[in-house]
Amino acid sequence: MADLLNIGLSGLAANKTSLAVTGHNITNVNTPGFSRQDTVQVTRTPQFSGAGYIGSGTTLTDIRRTYSEFLTAQVRSSTALGSDVEAYKSQIEQLDSLLAGTTTGITPSLKSFFSALQTAAEDPANIPARQLVLSEAEGLAKRFNMVYERVSEQNDFINKQLSAVTDQVNRLASSIAGYNDAIAIASANGQQPNDLLDARDEAIRQLSTFVGVTVVPQDDNTFNLFVGSGQPLVVGSTASRLEVGPGQSDPMRYEVSFVSGNSKQAITDLVTGGEMGGLLRYRSESLDPTLNSLGRLALAVTDQVNTQLGQGLDLKGQVGTALFGDYNDATLASLRVRGYATNTGNTQPALNITDTSVLTTSDYRLDFDGTSYSAIRMSDGQLMTLNPNPPGTYPASLTFTDSAGRSQGFSVALEQAPNANDRFILQPTRHGASTISVTLDQSDQLAFAAPVRAEAGLQNRGTGVVSQPDLQFNGSAINPATLSAALPVGLTYDAATSTFNVPAGATLTRINADGTAATPAAFQSGQQNLFELQLSDGSTVRMTLSGRPENGDTFNVAFNQSGVSDNRNALKLVDLQNKQTIGVDPNVTSIATGASFTDGYGDLVERVGTLTAQARQDSTATSAILKQATDNRNSLSAVSLDEEAANLIKFEQYYNASAQVIQVARSLFDTLIGAFR
Repeated sequence: MADLLNIGLSGLAANKTSLAVTGHNITNVNTPGFSRQDTVQVTRTPQFSGAGYIGSGTTLTDIRRTYSEFLTAQVRSSTALGSDVEAYKSQIEQLDSLLAGTTTGITPSLKSFFSALQTAAEDPANIPARQLVLSEAEGLAKRFNMVYERVSEQNDFINKQLSAVTDQVNRLASSIAGYNDAIAIASANGQQPNDLLDARDEAIRQLSTFVGVTVVPQDDNTFNLFVGSGQPLVVGSTASRLEVGPGQSDPMRYEVSFVSGNSKQAITDLVTGGEMGGLLRYRSESLDPTLNSLGRLALAVTDQVNTQLGQGLDLKGQVGTALFGDYNDATLASLRVRGYATNTGNTQPALNITDTSVLTTSDYRLDFDGTSYSAIRMSDGQLMTLNPNPPGTYPASLTFTDSAGRSQGFSVALEQAPNANDRFILQPTRHGASTISVTLDQSDQLAFAAPVRAEAGLQNRGTGVVSQPDLQFNGSAINPATLSAALPVGLTYDAATSTFNVPAGATLTRINADGTAATPAAFQSGQQNLFELQLSDGSTVRMTLSGRPENGDTFNVAFNQSGVSDNRNALKLVDLQNKQTIGVDPNVTSIATGASFTDGYGDLVERVGTLTAQARQDSTATSAILKQATDNRNSLSAVSLDEEAANLIKFEQYYNASAQVIQVARSLFDTLIGAFR
């Protein structure tokens, strides 16, 4: 009877625990990360009797956690990837909407500006039409400013969000370190602390939503966590931390540092996965290039429009005044160079734009080793060639060319040598869209007239025709005083030699279709002939002469002093809309390279749109992967209420049956005792 009683008692104890475990599963059905548990029973050691071994009941050896490290790791990695993509997508969708919007993008303002120029070119003396050009130019500049401000606000948001995410990462890292400590203590008796293990796994999963981590299990059931390229965020019960603050090269651009004890390591470029990885990836892949592209476009518009206005005359016969502000103003030139926070010197270089047509959308890094300089283009890591290097004396100006000999479109001015190991970040185009502004406020100062005109002599007997001349750009604005002094120039046709006689100090050359000087230089009667007239002041004028002039016919090239109705320079301004002036390859002269203003902005919108579409596809894919990984994990570890309800009934019946065994043992014992009374 004692054996039977012990067997019944063992069954009661085992099934009571099984009922408790089942109840624990049911009450935690909605607990995040909970893994269902079950009991593991084995028979007790049997006792030998003359008839053989007789069982002595059951005992519980383990409360087992239904868990797979592989499936949990899949959920963890899928969570990090999904959070990365979602953070990237949420930002780039805003950028795409801003740039491509019909009311928020640059394209509508560009079209309105050139439409106003076209209207003014049709009646160049019309003051209201000229005033409209100024108004549309102001609208274009403000649109650039507004778009830059909106995009820059995303950078501010990223800075704030990085700080918030870092706080969450540090909180969870400390929590995981605490769980590691508790698990190591609880596991010392050889049993698994299931609930602590679940809580730690859930904390790691939550951490993965903020930053990608690598998990390495240890022999004492603790986990070590690593971020970046192997920086130990959690080692046993010790947690390091991440820190976010102003960058060394750009205080407006926050960087991530890994802090362990008294050491700090910059890991911004090493962080991947999670919301932090997505934000950093968006900033480097989309936000910074967009700001640089907008700036390059603004600089190109400023340069091309101002330069063309400098090639014409206004209503007063004066050289054209710049419409937009000087982008090489000393303040703006200094704004394009930032010294690293680790610099020991106080040198402040200035970056001057020399050619907007060849500017790239990259930033550059300039290093000084105490003797010479080195620079890399940060978009592709290509080493730049600097000249002079090292400078013989200061002040000095450094020019930059790539490995193919292409100018980068800017130079860096240095008043003095930096200290050894000083480093600077160069941003030629970063602030271009924020600093563009209209400085011209008098519409009569818009230079719509060409500075030179030509006409055939009234007494000419032939049918010779001269086109209106085109003054060739020599790299600077025209000088009305010297130009008018070199004019007029009369061309007299000599039928005997089929050439035009020009006065002393001027030369006339016939130009072939390929741009070379024609040999012989004789006029081809009955055909259109392109001539280049070099004036005594060094200016060059191109024009065409055609028809059949007679001997002694004259053609006069003069200064266009009173050309108030002349619109030739205005038409050149209109042509800038489709002229390839952005991203030109100076090494290629056989074909036109580069893009127009509209195409340059269109390329930016297309690039951002493509990245947005890709981000949406990635979001769909990663969401499906995460759902599949979560479903796989839940199919094994999640609590099923139907299954637990069945277990309740089963264990209750087992419990009742064990109680009946005890009741039978009691009855037998009572019967036996009664037999001796």
